[in-house]
Amino acid sequence: MTRTRKKPAVTRTAPKAAVPPKPLPVKPSGIKPGRNATINDIARLASVSKKTVSRVINQSPLVQEATRARIQAVIDKFGYVPDPQARGLAFRKSFLIGLVYDNPNAQYIVNCMEGALDAVRNSEYEVVVHPCDRKKPDFIAGVRRFVERQKLRGVILMPPISENDELTRALTAADCAYVRISYTALDDPARMVISNDRLAVAEVANYLTSLGHKRIGYIAGPPGFRSAIERLAGFREALAARSIPFPEELIVEGGYTYESGVAGGEKLLALSPRPSAIFASNDEMAAGVYRVANKLGLSIPGDLSIVGFDDGPLASRLLPPLTTIRLPIRELGRLAANKILHPETAGGTHAMVTPLEPHLVIRDSCQPPSR
Repeated sequence: MTRTRKKPAVTRTAPKAAVPPKPLPVKPSGIKPGRNATINDIARLASVSKKTVSRVINQSPLVQEATRARIQAVIDKFGYVPDPQARGLAFRKSFLIGLVYDNPNAQYIVNCMEGALDAVRNSEYEVVVHPCDRKKPDFIAGVRRFVERQKLRGVILMPPISENDELTRALTAADCAYVRISYTALDDPARMVISNDRLAVAEVANYLTSLGHKRIGYIAGPPGFRSAIERLAGFREALAARSIPFPEELIVEGGYTYESGVAGGEKLLALSPRPSAIFASNDEMAAGVYRVANKLGLSIPGDLSIVGFDDGPLASRLLPPLTTIRLPIRELGRLAANKILHPETAGGTHAMVTPLEPHLVIRDSCQPPSR
């Protein structure tokens, strides 16, 4: 008889619930854990070129708003922060813009620098300043050393050194972009920001003659400055158009400083007959004329009308407040910096003039002549 073995009873148990794995940190596809996103990653994820990402970072106006929003969303999602040092090595340039000047007017420099800072705000760029002395024999070599040492992306050249063609040739040889701030066309439109000073001083001449002034003193800027040439020429032309005499004795040379305004005021107010009005071609020199008039016991504007140029903070603080030409210096600095930041939009004939023309700001320092 054959015995059969009983199969052991099988105990069935319910399957255990699967434990979900811990979620991995979200990273862009193809980026290893622990590595930060790069500009190449952002470009790939946003389906754009690396150049387009760079334009968004630097706030270029050439990017369409929808594309800008898509790229910015990817940047925000993955916390991308540009590395200026790494990018500087890649491009062989730093993210610095230089402001190069040799100008005795401190307020002009400050205003221009503030305009450049307005332009680079919220971008990767910073502004560095470099004072120089154009009269030194190594002036151009010194500027080039500064440019090459800092690996500057570009430089803003302020007057009067902006008029030096040898300097701009040296910058081109150093592969450094530049933009000139000047008073006349000296270069390609993409490299120029121009202020129409002739038109501005003509407004001064027309205003003073409309009040009845026929003997008007003039304190010019330094002879080496293009601004001094343009302003004096514009003033001569405007007076000639109104048949107002403008003899050489009424023109004295200044230096765009308070002290030169004092010296010029003393010369003009020693004339007989003395001028009934004086135009000083910047506010610092106009303040010097105020001092001379005060020492001589002359009332402003009762005995002497005074007009300045620039409309810096000083103009409204004088007593009486100074009538002056408002020069958009801050705007000039902003426009110049933008041409370096966005060279792709800097060309064209529209670049030859600034959107803000200088204009006369009338305050309390002028009235019709007393005699």
